[in-house]
Amino acid sequence: MKKAFSEKCKKIKLVLTDVDGVLTDGGLYYTSKGDVMKKFHVRDGMGVTLLRNNNIDTIIITKEKTFMVKNWTKRMKIKKLYDGIIHKELLLPKICKEYNISPQQIAYLADDINDLKLLKKIGLAATPNDGMKQAKKICDYICKAKGGEGAFREFADLILSNRQSKTNLLSN
Repeated sequence: MKKAFSEKCKKIKLVLTDVDGVLTDGGLYYTSKGDVMKKFHVRDGMGVTLLRNNNIDTIIITKEKTFMVKNWTKRMKIKKLYDGIIHKELLLPKICKEYNISPQQIAYLADDINDLKLLKKIGLAATPNDGMKQAKKICDYICKAKGGEGAFREFADLILSNRQSKTNLLSN
């Protein structure tokens, strides 16, 4: 990979991610009672763990508000969940202040038009392989994996390998 890309990865202290189309395949599964279910890939959960074990927190920013996402966030020990967010880019100053970091130290994995403004403002932008064309045009990296099929893990591994971090598998 290019040196500039590797340098961007080395600066990352926080990873933001969308949910639908990134951590999930974007499909909605309905039970006979009308409850909505989502499928998360187990490797993405390990990606969150690997980042955390290398002192990089993960934050979820999503337009949706669902019990399932809250439950997955808690189970994966994700640092923070911002749900019901329409204008995601407006959270950037708050996040930078709270974590005492600059936008250049933030990576974001997202896939759709409501993510574009934030993707343009951070240090390392990525989208799953099946992300929208508009997202692909502005991202630093397009994953080989599709959303819900390990794209987050791929992105986490990419950041860690470019940081030349020792991947720590110890549980936190």
